[in-house]
Amino acid sequence: MPSSLRFTAPDGASLAYQDEGQGLPVLCLSGLTRTMADFDYVAPHLTGCRVIRMDYRGRGESDWTGPQTYNVPTEAGDALALMDHLGLQQAAVLGTSRGGINGMYLAATAKARLLGLCLNDIGPVIHRPGLERIRDYIGRRPAAKTHAEAAAKMPHVMEGFANVPASRWLQEVQHFYDETPSGLQLKYDAALREPFLEGLSQPPADLWPMFEACTGLPLALIRGENSDLLTPEATAEMQARCPDMILAGVPDRAHVPFLDEPQSLMAIGKWLERLR
Repeated sequence: MPSSLRFTAPDGASLAYQDEGQGLPVLCLSGLTRTMADFDYVAPHLTGCRVIRMDYRGRGESDWTGPQTYNVPTEAGDALALMDHLGLQQAAVLGTSRGGINGMYLAATAKARLLGLCLNDIGPVIHRPGLERIRDYIGRRPAAKTHAEAAAKMPHVMEGFANVPASRWLQEVQHFYDETPSGLQLKYDAALREPFLEGLSQPPADLWPMFEACTGLPLALIRGENSDLLTPEATAEMQARCPDMILAGVPDRAHVPFLDEPQSLMAIGKWLERLR
């Protein structure tokens, strides 16, 4: 990846972003504990697009501003601030997991800024087993001491994934962790665990109004067929409520698809065609 640029959020936080290519602006929003590297695999396929991605506050190269700021309204506001910084009135959003929730929130609160939304393995119903799996690792360093050691464990710990080359697992752990003499370090603020656990202790929020706010926008959904976060039942209800939604199931993938699978690329391609 090229060197990151920086912009200043409304509260003064310095946040990292990248801005590559020309054409249709596509704002890529990453997963909960992840960084803009989430989109390394798909970026080369987004031809004719201006690919914009950012590290949320508390992740990657952006300022770590404390657990009270690690929430969807703040992150979505930061995304709008990045668009303002770049002079973009509108952009399409490609959102992986938490990024998709941020995208739906933007549809509900700033719909005029969106050209369309593509969701990667996320919807308005978030399955509890998937959240409990995230609870088990969020904010905790892995036992593995090196990237190579962690990559070797990935086929065994990433249930629902198959036919993933060893080279891809190595790339993944390099995205997740920094290798140091004292072991692997998280690339995000471990305090992200606090708001996650607080949210998990509350009754599930009704996110259907946010999803229904996407009506009228070009919409796509990519689902890992073995996902433990987005169920087939929730997917079917999303399709029923938005019959024009492009839908792709990705075999041998759980949460989340890498986005360069043939099924993912076909869905993204159809979605982009609707945007042009």
